[in-house]
Amino acid sequence: MRWDLRDGGELELLEDFVAAPVRDALFAELQSTIPWQRRTIRVFGREIAEPRATAWIGDPGAVYTYSGRVNEPSPWPAVLHELCERVSARAGQPYNAVLCNLYADGQDSMGLHSDSEPELGANPVIASLSLGATRRFQLRHRKLAQERLDLDLPTGSLLIMRGTVQSYYRHGVPKQPRVLAARINLTFRRIVTG
Repeated sequence: MRWDLRDGGELELLEDFVAAPVRDALFAELQSTIPWQRRTIRVFGREIAEPRATAWIGDPGAVYTYSGRVNEPSPWPAVLHELCERVSARAGQPYNAVLCNLYADGQDSMGLHSDSEPELGANPVIASLSLGATRRFQLRHRKLAQERLDLDLPTGSLLIMRGTVQSYYRHGVPKQPRVLAARINLTFRRIVTG
């Protein structure tokens, strides 16, 4: 499925990017091999606990700063590097890093934000792979309240955000208390270095 958004943004959703027979094993391997941490972030000038566990993985030098924290990349586990190559080929973007997110259940969330940090360059292409529990993805235009989209992202799906999405929209994963299972979300990025 594809959506052409107002102001030049594009979304593409591939629901079966990871085949059903391997999803559970891939989830388990990622859950056990990624160096998950639940740290603090700075939001509106104050320190709060991150509402999910995260890990920053990437090539040497792929440093990423967000929410007042400098993230030095951990090395690629083999399984994640293979996924990155596959996602890069599909998105047409040579990714060199991934922000890994582990939502323990529906109480974990991510507020509305845009991935517009300088090291991502202008109009970055972000590819978001979901495994585990289906969670709601919200997209909201920064100025036009009627320009919004809510999608349920099932396990194995790949959502690609292109064009001006990060300039004109914010996105997030709201709390869903009825969701009792965990979800891993991998957001592949290209860090502009040098």
